[in-house]
Amino acid sequence: MSLHSICHWTFNPGKGGFTPGNMRPAWDAENMRTVDLIRTIREKIAPRLPKDCELGLEMHYAFEANEDNAAEIAAALKANNIHLAMISPGQHAYYAYGGMCSMDKSERAGALDFCLRALDLTYGDLRSAWHPQAEYAPTFVIWNGAFGYDLASTGIQAMYQNMKESLAAVCRHEKDLGEMIYIGLEPKPNEGHPAMLLPTVASALLVWHKIAAEFGIDLSKKGINKEFGHSEMLGLDIVHDTVEELDNTAMVHMHVNSQGCSDGIRIGGPGKFDIDYGTGITAGNITMAALIKDSGYKRWHGHDMQARAYDNEEQALDRIVRSILNWEACERAATRLNRKELEEHLAKRDTAKAEDMLRAAVMDACKEFDLMYT
Repeated sequence: MSLHSICHWTFNPGKGGFTPGNMRPAWDAENMRTVDLIRTIREKIAPRLPKDCELGLEMHYAFEANEDNAAEIAAALKANNIHLAMISPGQHAYYAYGGMCSMDKSERAGALDFCLRALDLTYGDLRSAWHPQAEYAPTFVIWNGAFGYDLASTGIQAMYQNMKESLAAVCRHEKDLGEMIYIGLEPKPNEGHPAMLLPTVASALLVWHKIAAEFGIDLSKKGINKEFGHSEMLGLDIVHDTVEELDNTAMVHMHVNSQGCSDGIRIGGPGKFDIDYGTGITAGNITMAALIKDSGYKRWHGHDMQARAYDNEEQALDRIVRSILNWEACERAATRLNRKELEEHLAKRDTAKAEDMLRAAVMDACKEFDLMYT
């Protein structure tokens, strides 16, 4: 069984700003309600995937899922055999001055209350949409989009302490609700602020360990939402980030997207904005698939992605299918990668032969994609 989750925010009519905001009119708010989105996933995406793929949905509170529509969403998910894979408190849409970390006491209190309401909804009206197996329970992902600043000052230390205290409060509230879901921090170097309190995987791991030490929080279901593209945005090695996450038993969710800087085809990478391409077939992705599979990770693989600004609805749906099949192809190639032989080459300094093996694995994955896609 392979678990893939699709993001609510992928289904948008267009980005707007410097690009068209109405490229996909069938996906505007009036035409594409969440229940319509769920049916679209079941009817137009699920039939194109391998039979062992189970599907989930990812949403933000409160502008995608809230107290007014959660019961209807849960019923639609159940009716279409799709599960709640991830929910994130969308503080960034409501709190522009640091959210739960803010120096403004009223904003900090409001943002924390907002986050706790998102937890209540997850355990409340959305509870019936969880996967029946406890190990596949949803992840509550706290993206640090609100946890930023644009002024280098001594206030950063106070914000950092506010962040730890607020995250500890979130964990205590979730424990009171039953401690059945996972909580993941999602690091990002920039956006929506020039500087962020959690820019890297290492910084997110560190703050979890500090929270455990200072507030006695159990970290057994706490960790990182692995975001391939965010590591790429900072010019970091996503394979090394994977090793850090796995070494700390901290991978609780994944966003298997890309900025496109490592496949030699799509344009992106350090210094670019968050492009959110779907995942591609690369030697790095195959390597990560091997490491993640060996670790025993069996949870959700989220496809946090955006259609191109010039894609119509059909093309945008095809991007999602391709992203899922690309990751499936990487996993299949990873199972055939002879790691013992690869590491023997490295031990002998035969790095060219190691490169040959990785190139062959990429070719293998491309063939697997072609078989599944056709």
